[in-house]
Amino acid sequence: MAASAVTTCSFLGLKKGDTALLCMSVDFIAGKMMVVRSQVCGLKLIVVEPSGHPLKGLTGSLDFVAMVPMQVYNSLQVDEERERLCKIAHLIIGGGALDKSLERELSGFPGSIWSTYGMTETLSHIALRRINGPEASLWYTPLDGVTIGVNGYGCLTIDAPRVHEGLLVTNDIAELSPDGKRFKILGRKDNVICSGGLKMHIEEMEESLRQHLSVPFMITKRTDDKFGEAVVLLYTEGRPGDIKAVCDSVLQRYERPKDYLKVDSLPMTGNGKPSRVEAERIAEERLRRY
Repeated sequence: MAASAVTTCSFLGLKKGDTALLCMSVDFIAGKMMVVRSQVCGLKLIVVEPSGHPLKGLTGSLDFVAMVPMQVYNSLQVDEERERLCKIAHLIIGGGALDKSLERELSGFPGSIWSTYGMTETLSHIALRRINGPEASLWYTPLDGVTIGVNGYGCLTIDAPRVHEGLLVTNDIAELSPDGKRFKILGRKDNVICSGGLKMHIEEMEESLRQHLSVPFMITKRTDDKFGEAVVLLYTEGRPGDIKAVCDSVLQRYERPKDYLKVDSLPMTGNGKPSRVEAERIAEERLRRY
């Protein structure tokens, strides 16, 4: 954890006495690592109760902040909080995929803003991707001492001896840059829908729809006697006919949902990520019922 903290602070150019905000639960690795970074690198840690509006009521400068996408999105909706967000020197965003519209909104901010890639096994992130300014990129760049690759299934492999013993094989389908030193994440191996012999990445489908659907939604799957698996779309509001029309116009024919299920709320994990397992359970249970 100390090695991970030093690597991050060195990459961002943080120094002793800089202010850091802890606005995430220490029940999860992201919150724990903010505490470790402050201890190891001598940062002045400001602690607030974890919430969807972590910048509410804060004063003074912030040199380093880590947030999940939901916290960033909420902060952008309130003028006072948006102004505070704009003054953060270094903002890292992790814990979930960044919406393209959110990236565009942040692209003109003056500070350095990064999307992170990592997991519990690597003690927070092992790669960063700049999303604003002239250094903005679609590719994640590994931190010093981290080597990447892909296995026979197209999954990202990580060799990070400072934070993890041995080669770590992820479930993330990745594309490497031509020089093999950077990567893009295409989706999760376990978030692939195999229908009629065709493979579809849930995250890619959701990203395509997100630009056209304004209602909360989530793609999942169910078993199907004929095709093996079938695409299902969960949504919380709106008319199914309108949602179907969008799907028909945006998605490839084989990607279009076979079922549209309205739910009270989209299933999420404790740290704010989509709960794919629960979404699939809901689809199976509801469709078996009907």
